[in-house]
Amino acid sequence: MKKFFREHGIWVLFATAVVAVALALMSVFSTTSSPLTNLAGVITSPFRSAYTAVANWITDKQNYYQDVTALEEENTSLRRENAQLRAQLRQAETDSEENARLRELLNLREQIYDLELETAMVTEHEVTNWTSSLTLNKGTEHGVEVNDCVITETGALVGVVSRVGLNWCTVLTIVDTDTSLGAQVYRTKDLGLAVGDFSLMGENRLRLDYLPADCQLLGGDLVLTSGLGGYYPSGLEIGTVEVVQPDDSGAASYAVLTPVADFDSLVEVFIVKSFDIQS
Repeated sequence: MKKFFREHGIWVLFATAVVAVALALMSVFSTTSSPLTNLAGVITSPFRSAYTAVANWITDKQNYYQDVTALEEENTSLRRENAQLRAQLRQAETDSEENARLRELLNLREQIYDLELETAMVTEHEVTNWTSSLTLNKGTEHGVEVNDCVITETGALVGVVSRVGLNWCTVLTIVDTDTSLGAQVYRTKDLGLAVGDFSLMGENRLRLDYLPADCQLLGGDLVLTSGLGGYYPSGLEIGTVEVVQPDDSGAASYAVLTPVADFDSLVEVFIVKSFDIQS
């Protein structure tokens, strides 16, 4: 050992002095920690920085995921709420249309009392070269009979029941060639016979026959049921005059009528099971 210190003592003293000076400098420049603590802090500082960066990145990702999840849940809730609002709007529109039909029907009841009606839904609309008919979802179990007339909520004539089953019936529309009923022009009071015509049925038109040759009908004149014979209520709207022409004999005229009822758009109709006209 003595030999070691004799040979290397100067270097041991030098190393000791360097360490002492380093510790003294660290002590001078550090006001809060001991030199050893500062040294440990210097060594671990890069690792703490890396850990903090990774931790912050993970926290950011977690917050982003939570935000995205919350937005997706909010969007799902908003879509569900939007769908519910659209359904409520559709229901409100349906209710509004139904209320309008009922108001029209009440107005019709003011004109025709003891009018026994059976509400029916149109389940089929058939148009061929030979017939124009509707199928309804009411029949004998609801008191429907052959020759009952069918109207819209505004009192426009749709047609006449031709066949009846237990829970269904077939209605020939007023443009069908088998349809024939007494009619009267509202403005001029001219009487005639509203009939279906093969040449007009495809155009959704019908004829008003047996008019006086000198009749003064105008385009747009309203034609109503006359009620003669007591088969159908009077005052139901049949159609409007489109054109007036002389018949083949030249002794009378006929008019081409456009029905008031739009058969293609019918969804709900009313079967007149019995009636009595106001005096």
